[in-house]
Amino acid sequence: MFLTNLPKFFGGFNKMTHMCVICPTFVSKQKPMETRQKVIDAAIRLFNNDNAATLEQVATAAGVSRRTLHRYFTSRENLLAGCYAQMLDTWQSAVISSYDNASTPLVQLEQLLYTAINCGTKFTFLMKLQPADIKEDKNTPATKEQYEQIRDSLFKSIALLQKQGVIHDQLPRAWIRALFISMVSTTVTAASSGDIAGNQIKKLAWYSFSRSIGIH
Repeated sequence: MFLTNLPKFFGGFNKMTHMCVICPTFVSKQKPMETRQKVIDAAIRLFNNDNAATLEQVATAAGVSRRTLHRYFTSRENLLAGCYAQMLDTWQSAVISSYDNASTPLVQLEQLLYTAINCGTKFTFLMKLQPADIKEDKNTPATKEQYEQIRDSLFKSIALLQKQGVIHDQLPRAWIRALFISMVSTTVTAASSGDIAGNQIKKLAWYSFSRSIGIH
């Protein structure tokens, strides 16, 4: 499900996780949004390890009663929608931050790949879901204007890099998008397996992706 949202970012190519248990009496004094966030955070941790985890297990992990959980999420579907909204907000904020801290278009593209890997790793279970499994709700964040500006800027930068011969000019941008998404999926899967050292995996991903589009 996470990867199905990368095309929303790259769509322009076609057009120019320590778990805490706290006592219920303390939870009751918390602000509603804090309690709601605790439930979402607990769900993300559990679902990443066991996509079939029950709402009862989520409530226990969050340190709240099942009744309290149902105040915020009346069903598993609602909870998944809450996790999805958290993912979108995390993704957009991370893209903005990484873009602002990058100095050149090439570094921006590299940082975007690392950002997508980080987000995919945090929300691994969403990658296994189909779009039909998630229904957006009123808490799904609207697309941030700065995010849209960054997306449009990156599209122009990639086109320029192609004209400059940095990226193969014969590669359709839709193909570059597909390679990017595939590399994120491959990297997150490799990270989950533990077969490759964590301090190497992102660099390996960038090396593989950059070479695949002609960057040397």
